[in-house]
Amino acid sequence: MTARLLRRLAYAAGLPGVLFGLWWLTSEGSQNIYLPPLSRILATFGEVWFSERLLNDVLPSLGRLAAGFTLAALAGIGLGVLIGLSRTVRLATEPVLEFFRAIPPPVLVPILMLFAGIEDTMKITVIAAGAVWPVLLNTVEGVRGIDEVLRDTARLYRLSGRTVLWHLVLRSASPRIFTGLRQALSIAVILMVVSEMFAATNGLGFTIISFQRGFAIPEMWSGIILLGLLGVALSLLFRVAERRALSWYLGLRRAQRDDG
Repeated sequence: MTARLLRRLAYAAGLPGVLFGLWWLTSEGSQNIYLPPLSRILATFGEVWFSERLLNDVLPSLGRLAAGFTLAALAGIGLGVLIGLSRTVRLATEPVLEFFRAIPPPVLVPILMLFAGIEDTMKITVIAAGAVWPVLLNTVEGVRGIDEVLRDTARLYRLSGRTVLWHLVLRSASPRIFTGLRQALSIAVILMVVSEMFAATNGLGFTIISFQRGFAIPEMWSGIILLGLLGVALSLLFRVAERRALSWYLGLRRAQRDDG
């Protein structure tokens, strides 16, 4: 078990280590103001982010991300179940959904600023408006793909609506739902940064664009590296949660693979 874990860690860290090593070697001694040496960027990293900016910029950004992603998940799953279960609702809402899905969420920022100002409400709304679509569409497809035999069995045993919703609909659609949530998390991180670049007084996006405008290039690169590290950390945490929530599904797939 320990050997397998170490092997996985080696695989996971191998390519990033090689890329950082190449970056270090090729940038060492660079005199380009826009591409400073990686050693200088890393030296700046601790000074910039292990300070009051952790509380004033990083944590507010993560709070907005969590709020927007949660809203997107709740709205996407709720509407997705409703649309997936009813053909009438699906036909009525499909044109509207296609219209709003085609609008890039960053375009909504100036409009939302008119109604919500530049406070957190606007940023959370932008994150939720962009991240909701993968959750919604995957939930709809997951609900539509429920085995008809299971539907008929639940109807035959006259199970209550709550029982059918929890144990049949959501459970059967959960693999597709988590696929949508995984995609939505990446979109939410991007929109968190974009919304803070447009209008904000703190946050990662605001700080990075401020460094760029002030020609604090090493500090700007350190912020970009921090965003990458946060993305990796969030992806790993999501993977752990996904494995726990879908342990029954993953176990079933392993059993089917072993039988095959």
